[in-house]
Amino acid sequence: MDQRNLTLLTDLYELTMMQGYFKNKDKNETVIFDMFYRNNPGDGGYAICAGLEQVIDYIKNLHFTKADIDYLASLGIFGQDFLDYLKDFKFSGDIYAIPEGTLIFPREPLIKVIAPIMEAQLVETAILNIINHQSLIATKAARVCYAAKGDGIMEFGLRRAQGPDAGTYGARAAMIGGCIGTSNVLAGQLFDVPVKGTHAHSWIMSFPDEYTAFKEYANMYPSACILLVDTYDTLKSGVPNAIRVFTEMREAGIPLTFYGIRLDSGDLAYLSKKARKMLDAAGFTDAVISASNDLDEFLIDSLKAQGAAITSWGVGTHMITSRSCPSFGGVYKLAAIQDKNGEFIPKIKLSENTEKVTNPGNKKIYRIYEKESGKIKADLICLVDETFDENEPLLLFDPLEPWKKTKLAAGTYTLRELMIPVFKNGECCYESPKVMDIRAYCQQELNTLWEETKRLVNPHQVYVDLSNKLYDIKIELLDRMSQA
Repeated sequence: MDQRNLTLLTDLYELTMMQGYFKNKDKNETVIFDMFYRNNPGDGGYAICAGLEQVIDYIKNLHFTKADIDYLASLGIFGQDFLDYLKDFKFSGDIYAIPEGTLIFPREPLIKVIAPIMEAQLVETAILNIINHQSLIATKAARVCYAAKGDGIMEFGLRRAQGPDAGTYGARAAMIGGCIGTSNVLAGQLFDVPVKGTHAHSWIMSFPDEYTAFKEYANMYPSACILLVDTYDTLKSGVPNAIRVFTEMREAGIPLTFYGIRLDSGDLAYLSKKARKMLDAAGFTDAVISASNDLDEFLIDSLKAQGAAITSWGVGTHMITSRSCPSFGGVYKLAAIQDKNGEFIPKIKLSENTEKVTNPGNKKIYRIYEKESGKIKADLICLVDETFDENEPLLLFDPLEPWKKTKLAAGTYTLRELMIPVFKNGECCYESPKVMDIRAYCQQELNTLWEETKRLVNPHQVYVDLSNKLYDIKIELLDRMSQA
């Protein structure tokens, strides 16, 4: 799947603009584009960056085949000279990015593209498509895992995803966000992540009775025996039959290494508590009670508050589609154009909406941590030539309300630069970690958040500030534009 040529995975206007640049500008004019987003999904306090490995694969394989060029010629809107140029097209620029699994916040660049304008323009749509989707699902998964308070979350959404790619790459993103496994076998093969599953109601219904179905399943999978108990009657039939099978396994000397029941309907809080008492009374105190059935972070949080005896959760539709917030909202905006002297001239986009006014120039991001706790204090967007000394005081201010200031004393904070080089002069200089390694890194990242920022409702928002130098340039450009 990763080796597909996705060069035409673009909006038509990217190509028509490319032809315009080809005919009317210096096609080698170097520009900077930033990919960022404006609001955390689901009104949350953070997001998680995901999808960079697929962006890298896309850029590596970026080229126009003869079939691509023949198709573009058939549209009748592209000149032969432009089509001839596309025959030898390849990406030759630089890309900087925030690594996958990193916590991210609004308005800071996730990906920075420095390239000839035609190249930088073409890659916009695919970058947004890839990063928006996987970052959305990774963030949703992290919220679901947070609600579960340490219980395992299994990603079960393939059959409800919007197509094979959304199901497979969504599973990848969900693993990054904290899931312990996926039902998607293709995702398991492609990304070397754990695959998990039990059985369906049809398994029970295909046998003469529930007990026989349970017994046959236990015979085949004694070391991973999770029985679905709600096909007929959960408390009168399902749980008693499961207990009967577990008892027979124990009496036969079969180790009960991983076993239990799954609930997929009904009042999950009530049924799980009743089932727990029945299992405990029979001596199966370590039996797992897992649950599925249209779960999301809010329902899991509610069930935990009700004392539900569930310790494992299968989450499908609401996570793989991020049903409560189905889009990430990332954008890709021009930030600077290089002049003939090699200097980048900042560019700014104005809007009636304050949040849509862009941050100009060639930028980088510092994450600021409280030294004592290791928790995030703020992010600071600045120009690439700016440096800061942790042994000096640091004054931060809100760029939308600059009278709000915070002064960090020398030695009380640490700095970490977030963006890393991914491509230099068109060649990849970064090797993506394995998905499970990204997942482990993401868990470390989540530990740097204050609990108030993790809240599902009305979380504390992490401040994303601008350096004085960048802020002054932005205000100067705004003043200049308003006087034009």
